Amino acid sequence: MSDTQNEFQNEEVKTEASEAMKEAKEAMEEVREIHEEVEELKEEISAEKKELEDFKNKFYYLAAEMENMKRRHDRDLQNNVKFGNEKILKGLIDVVDNLERTLQAIEKDEDDKVKNIFTGIDMVRNQFLDVLKSNGLEVIEAVGKEFDPNFHEALAQQPAEGKKDQEVILEYQRGYILNGRVLRASKVVVAKN
Repeated sequence: MSDTQNEFQNEEVKTEASEAMKEAKEAMEEVREIHEEVEELKEEISAEKKELEDFKNKFYYLAAEMENMKRRHDRDLQNNVKFGNEKILKGLIDVVDNLERTLQAIEKDEDDKVKNIFTGIDMVRNQFLDVLKSNGLEVIEAVGKEFDPNFHEALAQQPAEGKKDQEVILEYQRGYILNGRVLRASKVVVAKN
C-alpha cells in the first residue's frame, strides 16, 4: 500500500470516526433530553400524587364533617321532639297550680254545690296532669325526701321533730321534670335539726 492509499484510508477512518463521534454526541444529547423529560415526568407525577393525597385528605375531612353534622342534626331533632313543647307545658303547669289553689280554697266547704264543683275541678286537674304526663312531664316527689338542690329550691329551713336533717317537710309549689330535665324545681321547706 502506498502512502496515498494509507493517507486516504486514514482520512476515511478519521471521517468515519468523526461521524461516529458526532452520532455519539447526538445520541448522548438525545439521552440527556430523554433523561430530563423523565425527571420532569417524575416531578409531575410526584406533584399529582401530592395533589391527589390533598384531595383525598379533604374528602375524608368533609366526609367526617358531614357525619358530625348529621349526628348534630339528629341530636337537635331529638331534643326538639323531647323539649319542643317545654314552653307550652310551663304555661299549663301554671294552670294546674291555679286549679290546685282553687281546690285548696274550697276543700273544706260543706255546701253540696261547692263539693260538686270541687269534684269537677279535681277531675279537670287530674285530666290535665294525665295529659301532661303523656307528654313527658313528671311530678318531682318532694315531701319526705332528702333535699336535693338539683330538684328542690329551699325557701326556708325550720326545726321539725321526728324528721331527719335536710328532709323536705313542706312543699309550697310542685316541681316538674320534662323528659329527664328539670322544668321547674319544687319550692320547699327543709328540716333543720
